[in-house]
Amino acid sequence: MKKVLIAAVLTVLSTGAASANSLFEKPEDAIDYRKASFQLLRYQIGDMGDMLKGKVPFDAERFKARAHNAARLSTMPWEAFAEGTDKGDTDALPAVWSDRATFDKKAADFAQYAQALADAADTGDQGAIKKAFGNWAKGCKDCHKSFKE
Repeated sequence: MKKVLIAAVLTVLSTGAASANSLFEKPEDAIDYRKASFQLLRYQIGDMGDMLKGKVPFDAERFKARAHNAARLSTMPWEAFAEGTDKGDTDALPAVWSDRATFDKKAADFAQYAQALADAADTGDQGAIKKAFGNWAKGCKDCHKSFKE
């Protein structure tokens, strides 16, 4: 799994503004890419959530780093939901492609919530951070309800 995560990050860094179609030679490459992107997001969410729940001590600098990582990562998976990537080893529901406008809106909202969390983390105000984290987590759940098995 680590190799997939590293490969996904290196691919993004080396391709810059390349289009989704040129990034992925095969549909399974796109599926692997989006899975890796989501896995990286899970690491960020998990660490921040543990800090907010008191499972680990709150470290404002670490939280800020995680929030900024999450903001960048929150824009990445969506390009890998191209046509033809609905088959294979994926938990994406057919609604991703049949209701693309709603899916794209939820993806954009998710990225905006993540950026708002990064902005809140910059302030160090734990009340604002908790609210922004809750909005972002709600964005995750909203999308999963409609678009993920």
